[in-house]
Amino acid sequence: QVQLVESGGGLVQAGDSLRLSCAASRITFSSYVMGWFRQAPGKEREFVAAIGVPDSNTNYGDSVKGRFTISRDYDKKTVYLQMNVLKSDDTAVYYCAARLGSQATMTERLYDYWGQGTQVTVSS
Repeated sequence: QVQLVESGGGLVQAGDSLRLSCAASRITFSSYVMGWFRQAPGKEREFVAAIGVPDSNTNYGDSVKGRFTISRDYDKKTVYLQMNVLKSDDTAVYYCAARLGSQATMTERLYDYWGQGTQVTVSS
């Protein structure tokens, strides 16, 4: 069974940076699109970023473009989300997801595997 484990969440102040990690196991990492989604209290889960194959194939949600960067390390089977200039609106549980394929899709229902999530709280 594919396992995705997120880490790196925490409490930061507005304007700070944070890097999330998602370690994947039992997966042919190079064959999977890796994505990040988030869910704020009382809101639906929304797309944040995705990285396909090759790595130049990336996609970002409008609210994070220019502030967040997704990347991956094939040796460590880990995908990262570098978050800069954090805002209070970025407060949410962040989920890592994986889908077999190459296109960095933002469509949640197309992802096959999900992590448990990591909390990010940005204080203003």
